[in-house]
Amino acid sequence: MNSEALAHREHIVRGMLAALGAFFMFTVMNVFAKLLSENHSVIEIAFYRNLIASLPFLFMVFVLGRREILVIRSKPSLVGLRAVLGAVSLMTTFLAFSLMPMAETTVLLFTASLFLPVLGVFVLGEKVGPWRWSAVVIGFAGVAVMASPTGAVNMLGVTIALVAALMHASLQVVLRYLGRYESPETVTFYFMVIGTLVTALPLPFVAVTPTLDEIPLLFGVGLSGAAAQWLLSTAFRNAPAAVVTVFNYSGIVWATLFGWLIWNDWPLPHVLAGAAIVIASNALIIWRESRRRPITGARVRAKF
Repeated sequence: MNSEALAHREHIVRGMLAALGAFFMFTVMNVFAKLLSENHSVIEIAFYRNLIASLPFLFMVFVLGRREILVIRSKPSLVGLRAVLGAVSLMTTFLAFSLMPMAETTVLLFTASLFLPVLGVFVLGEKVGPWRWSAVVIGFAGVAVMASPTGAVNMLGVTIALVAALMHASLQVVLRYLGRYESPETVTFYFMVIGTLVTALPLPFVAVTPTLDEIPLLFGVGLSGAAAQWLLSTAFRNAPAAVVTVFNYSGIVWATLFGWLIWNDWPLPHVLAGAAIVIASNALIIWRESRRRPITGARVRAKF
């Protein structure tokens, strides 16, 4: 294997590992948000999430002297748009989790994977081959196995979750595009700072003073959100959108586990069967990407 092929494979593997870590941290963030939603508005939770998540970046910039994080190289308007849409998407996601159980909400958010490959093709000009399409289909089949009827349908919750899923897919495409021009730290920093300002505007009307017991949860939602955003930015910088999205399915495993541990939501046999299918789809992508040849030449176009 030549050095170019080895470097390409290392980038893909790095992107996949970052994606796996990102979706785990997103689940952790949603667990904290669901716990907080019992007493706090999702707007307030999003504010604390963005504010606390901004602190490590402010430390790096003003204490460690990492001023390059502040530098937007070429796409300032798109960085700002991604931050504003991201703040709205975050509140929508927290609202969906406050209305429905962890696993059920996570399954509905997986519909973003149906939009993402299509957006990747038509917006980013990415080439999505049959192996990756197959992995997405296999992953969704695992989600379908898990999504057995559980009683009355919360139509408001389902609608909010589907809206959040569509926003997730659109934002991930924007993030993939920005990854070619801006560093993951810069994109994440402005997402946190602008998101803090956006969610602060309605705060006087919805804020409730947190108790001492809730302070660790507030720090948890912020720090896990910061880690998830940075890992996701890194993932899209190193791997195609259709590869990264497959790892989104691992979130159902984490959601089921946390639901079991915290809310005594015991996994049923169909959940375990669906999880096995999801893991198989991830394994398929990892195996396929380890055997792919690097793609040479400029084949990416964008419509931003």
